[in-house]
Amino acid sequence: MTPDSTDRATRMTGAFYAGGAYILWGFLPLYFLLLAPTGPWEVVAWRVLLSFVFCLVLLTVTRGWAAIRAIMRQPALMWWTALAGLLIYVNWQVFLIGTLSDRIVETSLGYFVNPITTVLLGVFVLHERIRRLQWAAIVIAAVAVVVIIVAYGEFPWIALSLTASFGVYGLIKKKIGPAVDAVSGLTLESFWLIPIAIIQLVAVAMTTGITMGAGGTWHTVLLSLAGIATAVPLLMFAAGTRRVGLAVVGMLQFITPVMQFVIGVVFLHEPMPAERWAGFIIVWVAIAVFVIDLLFAGRRERRLRPELV
Repeated sequence: MTPDSTDRATRMTGAFYAGGAYILWGFLPLYFLLLAPTGPWEVVAWRVLLSFVFCLVLLTVTRGWAAIRAIMRQPALMWWTALAGLLIYVNWQVFLIGTLSDRIVETSLGYFVNPITTVLLGVFVLHERIRRLQWAAIVIAAVAVVVIIVAYGEFPWIALSLTASFGVYGLIKKKIGPAVDAVSGLTLESFWLIPIAIIQLVAVAMTTGITMGAGGTWHTVLLSLAGIATAVPLLMFAAGTRRVGLAVVGMLQFITPVMQFVIGVVFLHEPMPAERWAGFIIVWVAIAVFVIDLLFAGRRERRLRPELV
């Protein structure tokens, strides 16, 4: 096998993993709706605890305990994983609240805007220089948010909380990525969240009551799979991003919000008045500008690559 064919196979495998992760994330709202009558606070608690158990099994099977012990000997890395865990907790909790309160369309808005939020964080936190089309996409997306707030008359707190939490989470993962592998990272992030999960389960038990085991065999099995449903796409995403460029990931990531939008509008018939359509259409214009910039940047990189060899 030639180096070119090996590289091509690696990229195809990476695209398969990353695309698979985004497709699974796109289906998550339907999975969580099947867990009714379990509420968002209990679902997230089980996500945390069962993800941790699943990661412990993976560490044992893959013999990854040495890697996690190496991370635990570095206090700075441990604090970064704690912060990442807190951010992913906020993301999970807001997403579940949105999904289980018939606001899946708004969750999709958060993930539509997320790539542009990531670019903006790169400017203000990492002091990166960005291209004109990227600035144009940021401005158009900001206009869309203003239109939704003013014309639709509602502050999109779910969408903005999702994009902010996942954007900063991605920034932290980028910072510690070389030192923290995917399984170790998710294990530690889940570990830090165990006290929060236990407190939530106690609170649920004292109010509405725990539903695990009380809703029949099928419901119990589905709820027990929350850890796998959480961990598998995250691990696939990590495997994919190591094999493909950011341009491919940048375009594949729109699979998730498109699927969520279709689920919310077509299947669950969430309200979409003209003012909301206007906001989403402006967001899609921003995304089109963003994707065009990615394509131009990729073409320039391929053109320059022979000159750099």
